[in-house]
Amino acid sequence: MKRLIYISIILILTTGMISCDRIKNKSEQVTDKVKEKTKKVVDKVFPSFDCDQADTENNRSRFAEFLKIRITPDVKNIYCFDDAIGIDADYMFAFNCNATTSKQIINTHNLIVDTVNSDNGFGMQHDFEWWDKKRIENLQKYSWTDGNQYFKYYWYDSENEKGYYFDFDL
Repeated sequence: MKRLIYISIILILTTGMISCDRIKNKSEQVTDKVKEKTKKVVDKVFPSFDCDQADTENNRSRFAEFLKIRITPDVKNIYCFDDAIGIDADYMFAFNCNATTSKQIINTHNLIVDTVNSDNGFGMQHDFEWWDKKRIENLQKYSWTDGNQYFKYYWYDSENEKGYYFDFDL
């Protein structure tokens, strides 16, 4: 009789532990799903930019969102930065790409050669090792504006196959 009681207790405890493990595993799965969905929602409202590291998932996502082109194998070393606090916002992207991708960016954003506006917006831009203002100053600028206070500037360094994209509003 004692053996039967001990065996019953062992079975009950074993079954309880297995059930607890199942509950724990299910809880972890639900928690992971909630974290992932929360990250996606937060990323849509407050997108992340990684200005100190190239080719992060965030930078690749922001590149695709802002430049509105598919990331092809020639697109690499993507750095980006945002300053969206306050009434004005600016976004900076520097990356390597070939001339074909550069032309695609120009066409996608209806950018035109800008020979009139000599201001490159350097006063609004931030200083990063990957954002070479001295080099940009010597490159042909392409631009677009909505006619009001929204602007896009783009420079392409064909020698180094490097693009610089600056999106801002005033």
